[in-house]
Amino acid sequence: MANLEKIAHLAEESEYDVSTPRKNWDELDLDKLQTLGSGTKHDVCASTATPRVVKGLQRIGNTSRGGICHSFTPDGRCVSLFKTLFTNECAHDCSYCPNSDDCSNQKKTYSYTPQELADITLSLYQGNYVEGLFLSSGTGKDEDIIMEKLIETVRILREEYKYEGYIHLKILPGTNKDYIKRSLEHADRVSLNIESCSKSRLHEVSSTKHYDYDILRRQRYIRDLMEKKDLPAGHTTQTIVGGAGENDKEIFESMIREYRRMDIKRMYYSSFKPVKGTRLDDKEEVPNSREHRLYQTDWLFRVYDLKPSEISLAFDEEGFLPDGDPKVKIAKRKLDELVDPNEASYERLIRVPGIGPKSAGRIVKAREKEEITKWSELSKFGVVLKRARTFLEVNGWKHSTLDRWSS
Repeated sequence: MANLEKIAHLAEESEYDVSTPRKNWDELDLDKLQTLGSGTKHDVCASTATPRVVKGLQRIGNTSRGGICHSFTPDGRCVSLFKTLFTNECAHDCSYCPNSDDCSNQKKTYSYTPQELADITLSLYQGNYVEGLFLSSGTGKDEDIIMEKLIETVRILREEYKYEGYIHLKILPGTNKDYIKRSLEHADRVSLNIESCSKSRLHEVSSTKHYDYDILRRQRYIRDLMEKKDLPAGHTTQTIVGGAGENDKEIFESMIREYRRMDIKRMYYSSFKPVKGTRLDDKEEVPNSREHRLYQTDWLFRVYDLKPSEISLAFDEEGFLPDGDPKVKIAKRKLDELVDPNEASYERLIRVPGIGPKSAGRIVKAREKEEITKWSELSKFGVVLKRARTFLEVNGWKHSTLDRWSS
């Protein structure tokens, strides 16, 4: 992350000719900026595009159709939005979160005012440092009071400063339905984290949140409100992996429910890391590989359109995803014979490791004109032959091995 004093200096030196007020960086509390910025580290922020089109010249900012995230953390996650908490004070005792009430005696609490945060956001944008705002928060002593302040922040940006850049707004658990409705009026995307895969599992990591009432009911509010008010980039959610002792199959099943019942745009996964001062500070850290495997199964369901029963073939008897690509494990159990790219349907082709939706589409289109006779032709279509060749037969040529159908 860039040095905060550098950020402040670059924003102050920005020569954009605008009439809106600029934050006085000499008066900015850099400890507050750093604390509230780092407090969002558990909120995953991936590259996000919005189809919203901005109009008119009397405005500040623009949307980016190709995705607005241009900076990345060391593990590859995009963080080019101004990603911050409104306050790090929180009444909940979530055992995976550094802002937990359990840690209140170990931390200094900070909070912005709506005007202050709107000014900072605009100044960072004017400094050409960020493209948009990712605004989250602790609940403070009352989630509705804080939610109202979050909405006021984005209202100032939108209505007073005519800011048309990207805004991702977190919905706090238990938030009043009216505040959710008002949030949708200003944001490109909203999100409410489910945090765990079920009511019983959530209770393992938080004794202050009600899974059905504080989270699922609010997600249904968002879903239903979106039928009346279009939300350009949709709504998302996030879950902690392994914090409550759940297996991967439980998380996968909750993912299916979220996509089908809540109509979410994306689900994100974050491996549990122990936080000092919480009830689970002595619990072992969950490896990032579990998070990665869940993203792969998510991709198979969401992009490849594989059925849940088919993806379930990748799980072991204990409900975990073993090391290795889940698609390979599914293919070994599902593809009972070699696949001929000249005859196989699109649906069968995308089940071959190394062949994705785009390359499968290219194969289907190309073979309408001329039969595929060489392996090199598949490479030109984007097929990763190193992964695909043991599952394919091209013009009578096979590259199957003894472990082709092994588990």
